[in-house]
Amino acid sequence: MKKKIIVLGAGMVGSAIAVDLSEKYSVTSADINENNLQKIKGDNINTICANLTDAKTITKIISDFDLIIGALPGTIGFKTMETVIKAKKDIVDISFFNEDPFLLDTLAKQNNVTAITDCGVAPGMPNIFLGHHNLLMKVENFKFYVGGLPIARKMPYQYKAPFSPIDVISEYTREVKMVEQGRIVKKEALSEIETMEFDQVGTLEAFNTDGLRSLIKTMPNIPEMSEKTLRYPGHAALMKILRDTGFFNEEPVYINETPIKPIDLTSKLIFPIWKLKEDEEEFTIMRIIIKGTENGAFKKYAYDLFDKFDKKTGTSSMARSTGYTCAAAANLVLDGLYNRKGISPPEYIGAESKAFEAVINYLKKRNIKYKQSVSVTKK
Repeated sequence: MKKKIIVLGAGMVGSAIAVDLSEKYSVTSADINENNLQKIKGDNINTICANLTDAKTITKIISDFDLIIGALPGTIGFKTMETVIKAKKDIVDISFFNEDPFLLDTLAKQNNVTAITDCGVAPGMPNIFLGHHNLLMKVENFKFYVGGLPIARKMPYQYKAPFSPIDVISEYTREVKMVEQGRIVKKEALSEIETMEFDQVGTLEAFNTDGLRSLIKTMPNIPEMSEKTLRYPGHAALMKILRDTGFFNEEPVYINETPIKPIDLTSKLIFPIWKLKEDEEEFTIMRIIIKGTENGAFKKYAYDLFDKFDKKTGTSSMARSTGYTCAAAANLVLDGLYNRKGISPPEYIGAESKAFEAVINYLKKRNIKYKQSVSVTKK
């Protein structure tokens, strides 16, 4: 009998996960939006229309499944994971919620649950690569750059949101944590803009965002760690203007005695402009750099990803690169290749060689390839 998976969330990424996993498992997709469910292109996927903000509803609908996939917006991701763990169900999650997942570690262990968090393209794959190399070398410097962008650039934003737009805005407002000289430092999002050249797309800009997440806690011995988001040049400056003017504020302002959150108004105006059109071509680009001492030599490992919209299947690059990483982790759990109990950020997967190899091979079969380059260099 096929093992049963339920995917909570039928957005762009959640639906891609459901379709991919349906080739091997019995899959059900759940979402509050019936239109999202109707758009799923898999023939063998059951659907449930339900309010996934309600813990009782989630507990009821997941009761008969072997594994839960969390693909909901970050605003409800933490509570959803807590509900799933209390129901004693294993979960792989890509909601990228703001809360510290390790707050649920004790609960997960008490309930004998494997809970894999942040298992997408980024966070996700950079963590997995770092977890792998941290076993083989003394890592001294780790950084990665990542972005998802439309191929067609349109002013003024030159951007489309391939996932929940409210989560994009949080990247521009949330304080950034990074590691410099062995110390955790805090910086402003959108700061320290630099330009980078990529063969496939030319010049992009990179700026600080809070993407290290669990690595701050799980990799305390690495003295230099940072993450930056990639956009077309000029985007960061525009976002900084909106942020600093207050358009992203949560605190209500009063207009004719009516309280209005600026972020709500901004979202209402910007999100239609940022929405990817059906079959609109976009790409995911990432560069991961890991430096350190290995077998007496100072080495630099670089991994480059450039993935485009799949015209054949109509699947966006962000859905592919994020969703298939999540699906790879789901296979690890169901195939018994990964069963660590408690909260598991992706670096824990990378630290287990068989699991690491399985993820890389899973992605290769779906034409998501990370090009590796290695050099021996001076510090």
